[in-house]
Amino acid sequence: MSRPAPSGAPSGASDIRADAPVLRLAPEGWRPYLRLARLDRPIGTWLLLFPCWWSIALAQASLGQAPDLWLYLLFGVGAMVMRGAGCTVNDLLDRHYDARVARTAERPIPSGQVSPRQALAFLAGLLLLGLAILLQLSEAAAWLGLASLLLVFPYPLMKRITYWPQLWLGLTFNWGALMGWAAVTGSLDWPPVLLYLAGIFWTLGYDTIYAHQDKEDDALIGVKSSALKLGTRTRPWLVGFYAAALLLFAAAGGAAGLAWPFYLGLLGVAAQLAWQVRRLEIDDPRRCLLLFRSNRWTGWLLLAGLLAAPLAA
Repeated sequence: MSRPAPSGAPSGASDIRADAPVLRLAPEGWRPYLRLARLDRPIGTWLLLFPCWWSIALAQASLGQAPDLWLYLLFGVGAMVMRGAGCTVNDLLDRHYDARVARTAERPIPSGQVSPRQALAFLAGLLLLGLAILLQLSEAAAWLGLASLLLVFPYPLMKRITYWPQLWLGLTFNWGALMGWAAVTGSLDWPPVLLYLAGIFWTLGYDTIYAHQDKEDDALIGVKSSALKLGTRTRPWLVGFYAAALLLFAAAGGAAGLAWPFYLGLLGVAAQLAWQVRRLEIDDPRRCLLLFRSNRWTGWLLLAGLLAAPLAA
């Protein structure tokens, strides 16, 4: 399969992880599809999953309920499936752009390992599996899950339209903050809405850091990002994004009437986000990737506070 040569980048710039355990253990024929669904790089699944788990924990803490492990498992599998579906849509629509960027040129579709027709069949299978999971949830959560597709499918196009595709990603990736609460209570209320807004600002921060890895290639091929928009002003904007996220997280906890252990967890989140801001080097792609991946700790710290809150009630 012929394709344009990737733009100049150091060798080894590909984001394919040949050493990922899930790839080494899987049959060879499955590996391109596992890479297409990004199962070799689970950080994206975690970032999609944490708002769901936060919301479940927030709802159950406000009601004084014990954690429902089955609900956590359903959302865990659902996040993995829907992240795979979103990545497949992204790679289908971006295949011509990806072929021109060193970091993405070896992805399954631009490299020819998976054809567009095969990718569409894979996407259909993932969506059917996602639907089966949705049907296990409350009616309100199921309808919210279906509504999320209105955000998922247009996302890859946003980088062609606006310098703020990270905002659209925030709207998409944090939708679980609404679904988790609805799965527990059967409705929506202010606490999950505030949690959703907090997650959007969190995503604006971490995905702007991530976008600094690709800013040179993005500028060359004509796609937009918040990293290109903000440039050297990224650090003060990052402070603003993360400060807004922290205030809204606190507001969500307050609206749900959570006890002090939640705010102790939030203090840990504040320290982790401050560490990201302090360590940021926008022209060091390896540092940007490290800081982006560190948001897994943000997720665990906030979840720990939410799970501990009922113990002091």
